Amino acid sequence: MPVLIPPAERSQDTRVGAPAWREAAKAITQKAHHLTDRCGQEAVTMWQPKDSVRDPHVARHLCRAAYILPWRFRVEMLKGGGTLEKPPPGEGVTLWKGKMKPPAWHARLPLPLHRDARALQTAEVVHAHARGARLTAARLCRAQHQINGQLRLLLRQREATDRRLSEVRKGLLINQQSGKLRGYRPKSEKVPDKADSMLTWEKEELKGMKRKMEKDMEKSEALLKALASCRDTLAFCCKERLQAVDLMNQPLDKVLEQAGRHSWVNLSRVPSPRTQGQKTPPPDPVGTYTPECATALYEAKRLLMESKDTLLEMTKNEEDVREQQQEISDRVCASLAQKMRETLELKERMNMTLGLMRGTIHRCTKFNQEMYITRGLIKGPLSKRHLETREKLDRPLVRVYQRHVGTQLPEASRLAQGTDKLQRHISHMEKNLKELLATHKNLTRNLNCKKIGYEVDYNVVRLRLRQRHPHMCYEQAQRLVNDWDPRTPPRVESDAATK
Repeated sequence: MPVLIPPAERSQDTRVGAPAWREAAKAITQKAHHLTDRCGQEAVTMWQPKDSVRDPHVARHLCRAAYILPWRFRVEMLKGGGTLEKPPPGEGVTLWKGKMKPPAWHARLPLPLHRDARALQTAEVVHAHARGARLTAARLCRAQHQINGQLRLLLRQREATDRRLSEVRKGLLINQQSGKLRGYRPKSEKVPDKADSMLTWEKEELKGMKRKMEKDMEKSEALLKALASCRDTLAFCCKERLQAVDLMNQPLDKVLEQAGRHSWVNLSRVPSPRTQGQKTPPPDPVGTYTPECATALYEAKRLLMESKDTLLEMTKNEEDVREQQQEISDRVCASLAQKMRETLELKERMNMTLGLMRGTIHRCTKFNQEMYITRGLIKGPLSKRHLETREKLDRPLVRVYQRHVGTQLPEASRLAQGTDKLQRHISHMEKNLKELLATHKNLTRNLNCKKIGYEVDYNVVRLRLRQRHPHMCYEQAQRLVNDWDPRTPPRVESDAATK
């Protein structure tokens, strides 16, 4: 007979399974669900950006709205009362149709085209390095060309300065020649005058100009060496940069135009209005623009500015020295010409005085000769046979007067007194005539000295005008000074031998 189980007490839980059994199944299910969510989330987030991972503290249905909210266009109020929609700032593609701007995608796992992407990225790096090397080489090459141009300008200015220095040295030789030539003047004409002072002043001024030009030559020589060294450094750096762009056929000048500048050293030039100039990159030891290139370009820029200032200064000094030397030479020639005019005036006065003195000497000589004849006539004849009757003292009338006492006739005493007085006058006339002759001789000698002095000054002026002409070089003037000394007599033997 079947056994009947007594009916259990009626409860609210109608499930038959045990709670432990049910909890175990729920735990397994929950664990599987969490594992599925975690694996799915991790599988998705590995190739999504970091900012796209949802916040665990935000509800699941609100994560997407919170994530897309920054992508929406922003509405701005205008002053007139209207509105203007603008995309959010940042990188990314603007979707104007959807009024959204998603940010740039950055995956954390390599995508299927990762190898091609890395190859493209490597090619971009290589091309960027080549472009940087080409741009740096173009800058270095342009700086080298500008340094070469500055070197040529400096060399030309050095040639002009050297010619001016040669003219100054020739001026010193001309001054020395003038002093030596004026040494030919007679002793009476060697009295120090303003012409000698002007020659001394000219010598001191020319020495100052010579020192000034020599300093310019030394400064330009040092600058020339620095520019040449900088040019060699730029050429070496440019050659190194060009090793990376040997296979690139784009001209270097085109690179500078693409960079927006026609020169890298001369920054004062306005760039082309169609392109915006690129800023100078910072020096990078492992990049294309190395510190050595930066130092070389900075040195080129500094030397370029310094050379421009030096060129301006040398040009100004050369022009000032030329004008000053011309003015000094003209003033010396003017002083010598003034001395010649004064000498000519004195010479004319002396010549007139000599003419008057010559007439006086002739008259005095003639009068003295007549006095000698008169003295002979007064003294009477030398023989008694030449006596006339009226000259004898034993004439009858004279004898009658001689008989009376105290009646001494004055004929003999008066003749004796007249003869003595005439002799004294003749002696005084001879003395005066001697003084006239001595003075005439001295005046003639002074006139000859004045003539020699005038000729010497004229020859000095002529020599100075001829020697300062540009066709007369320094060596010719130097040979003239070395072969000529006024203190020594002319070499007649050598002249005869040459003839």
